[in-house]
Amino acid sequence: MKLNIKMLLFSIGLMVLMTVTLTAVSLYSFRHFSLVMAQEHNRTAAEIIRLNLTQAMVNGVIDKRSNFLQQLSHIEGLDYARVVRGPDVVRQFGPGLPNEHANDEIEREVLRTGKPFYEVGEDGFEAHFRSTIPYIASNQGAVNCLQCHEAEEGAVLGVVTLTTTISHLKTNAITVVGVMVAAIALFMLVALIFLRRMISPLVLTASEVQHAVECAGKGDFSRRITRRTNDEIGQIADDINRLTSLLQQSFSGICRNVSQLLHTTSEGGRNLLTGTIHMVSGLVDVAHFKQAIEEDETRHEVYARLAEIVVERFGMQHFSIYEVDAAKNRMTAVMVDGTADGEIHWCSRQILLRSNACRACRTGHLIDGIETPGLCTAFSPDESGWAHVCIPIMQSGTVGSVLQLVAKTEDTDALRENVTLIRAYVREAAPVLEAKRLMDTLRASSLTDAMTGLHNRRFLDEYVETLTASTHRRQSHLSILMLDMDYFKKVNDTHGHDAGDSVLKGLAKILSQSVRASDLVIRYGGEEFMLILQDTDGATAEQVAEKVRETVATTKFQIPGNVLNKTVSIGVADYPGDGDSLWQVIKYADVALYKAKDGGRNRVVRFQPEMWEDSENF
Repeated sequence: MKLNIKMLLFSIGLMVLMTVTLTAVSLYSFRHFSLVMAQEHNRTAAEIIRLNLTQAMVNGVIDKRSNFLQQLSHIEGLDYARVVRGPDVVRQFGPGLPNEHANDEIEREVLRTGKPFYEVGEDGFEAHFRSTIPYIASNQGAVNCLQCHEAEEGAVLGVVTLTTTISHLKTNAITVVGVMVAAIALFMLVALIFLRRMISPLVLTASEVQHAVECAGKGDFSRRITRRTNDEIGQIADDINRLTSLLQQSFSGICRNVSQLLHTTSEGGRNLLTGTIHMVSGLVDVAHFKQAIEEDETRHEVYARLAEIVVERFGMQHFSIYEVDAAKNRMTAVMVDGTADGEIHWCSRQILLRSNACRACRTGHLIDGIETPGLCTAFSPDESGWAHVCIPIMQSGTVGSVLQLVAKTEDTDALRENVTLIRAYVREAAPVLEAKRLMDTLRASSLTDAMTGLHNRRFLDEYVETLTASTHRRQSHLSILMLDMDYFKKVNDTHGHDAGDSVLKGLAKILSQSVRASDLVIRYGGEEFMLILQDTDGATAEQVAEKVRETVATTKFQIPGNVLNKTVSIGVADYPGDGDSLWQVIKYADVALYKAKDGGRNRVVRFQPEMWEDSENF
């Protein structure tokens, strides 16, 4: 129920209650007053009658009393008057006149008890007041009753019954009460009109405030309150107007700033409040995402976290992440529909072999397949009814990765709405991915020999614990082959360092081709190389070493203007067969290598415990 209706009903109810109450109180007061006046009037009349009868008795004209009583009936307002003798008077003076006997129970009761009786009676529209008042014998006062009457003090000598008309009092009371009620109603009506005029601005202002709050809850802060008075109500209207104006400016400013951060435009018809909250909440999540990926170790962890955001934050199940190798014009599928290194099925496989076949990779622009279906010819899903948006992830001015979002054509509205915030995630991920890729490149270069492309000594330092743990976990063996090219210094001295480099590259190629993909080939330093054969015991390692030695001995190394034949010496040791520490086994293999060189070179020597004679040399 609205406030103005409530106030109106309350005021009307209050007026009715006050009118009824005043009417009831007035009627009761008038009735009580009328009865008291009638009672006093009858008491006075009864006393006059008593005095007149007493005087008649003293003067000896008591026998003329009937005329007096008859004259009383002609008094205006007095309908009936009669005197009844008490028992003592009857005994002393006789029964008296015929009408001086008690003719009803009330008179007999008053004669018996000596207590007066008063009663209001109704006869149609006429109202009567009856009084039956006793005469009590007393020797006090101006008249000594006991001088004439043979009665005891306090005896009832008789009663007088008077009946008077009070209809005129009732009529007067009703008239007065009616006038009072009319005056009160008129006053109440004037008060109601005045109160309504005073409350009307409050009611209208409250209604406008309610409407403004409802609109503000829906993001519309443009509603204003009309100032109707110069009191507190008007001040409230001004304060609310200032508040809504400030909120509108603040939220609009926040929306514009967030839209600039998201590289999008603010929608005019959008709920300003929920839209701002949604965008700010999204930016907070983006900030948390950035902090998380900055602490990730590798770029693949970043890709996995980005995929997690796409799935959990935006509820998308179909997407692909591609990494671009600009130097080789290749693309690699990092993740497809949440599966790492999954098989691509949203695009042609041609993009893997030629990255320029991907329009997003080639142009560096967002490809909106929703707005322009068929824009990218490489998008070729297994079935129709799919749309896509491809977002390039820029790194150092070029496309380093591509995020492809795929949805059913009926779900493209949700995809379009999510793209803006997803691009914010992509922008935050781009520099982190670039840094991680650079770190991976630097890390790879620091662990790789630049000339041969093999792992270097630092690689061994970092991964020796991993190799040891892996061997223990599989309860297997790890064999170490230490190789040294025989008389390599003569190559540099005779043919120059370029020739020496060519020979080392050729040797590195032979070694890489002579072992499995799970084995490791390391340039240990200078012309010294190391082979780490996993899941291989010492006896098998000797066979591999002999094969390597023979391959090198039969290979002709091409150098500028000449061909060289070279040989290698190899020392073999087994972990954990020959030692409890991998570094110790490496030293044993080195000892065996020097035994091979001392034994004439171009041979393979298996480490034996007796070879460890002088540990200070190592």
